Amino acid sequence: MLFSIVFCCPIFSQEGSAQEAPSDSPLPRVLIIGDSISIGYTPFVKQALKGRAEVIHNPGNAQHTGTGILKIDAWLGDGKWEVIHFNWGLWDLCYRDPPGSLKQGKKNGKVTFTAEQYGKNLEKLIQRLEKTGAKLIWASITHVPAGEAGRKVGDDIRYNAVAKKLMKKHRIPINDLHAASSRFAPELFRAPGNVHFKTEGRKKLAQLVTRKIAQALSKKPASDP
Repeated sequence: MLFSIVFCCPIFSQEGSAQEAPSDSPLPRVLIIGDSISIGYTPFVKQALKGRAEVIHNPGNAQHTGTGILKIDAWLGDGKWEVIHFNWGLWDLCYRDPPGSLKQGKKNGKVTFTAEQYGKNLEKLIQRLEKTGAKLIWASITHVPAGEAGRKVGDDIRYNAVAKKLMKKHRIPINDLHAASSRFAPELFRAPGNVHFKTEGRKKLAQLVTRKIAQALSKKPASDP
């Protein structure tokens, strides 16, 4: 690994290597990197872009930026990516009790990564993604509702502000899923105080993701004359 990781607590392990599209596929490859939120909407994005792009999600859950730094090379593999739509954040801002476990707990727990540590890790990931030459799209952290067991209301806004500065610096367009999910009716969430979405909520996010990816696919590569 070419860079170090800023840790606040032990990372969580994750199995899996790069998922490759079929070698004989003539379609441009799109990589979606993210946690369970993106895992939830990716099937709908795949269906919407069927015949236009080979849409692949990183193996399993991308968790937090610490996991991303450890796994990013394997996820990217050796193939060419036309578009990479990526996100980290909900795991980074989550409080774990005990630290390093999967158990959420704001009262006595410890945040996985502070906003400052998150920014440092995220920039390292951006720099690695830029080396692929793919068109990059940042998906902002989705809404944290009141009553969430391991996440504090408002931290989604703070961490998104950190990410926004980095995207501006690196000239990466933002797919503002936070703004969209913040307007969702309560019934689109899996349960009160839960960051996850029911099927209709996932479909709404998928529409936004599909639109952004389709726009990126229609743009001429920077390397073309």
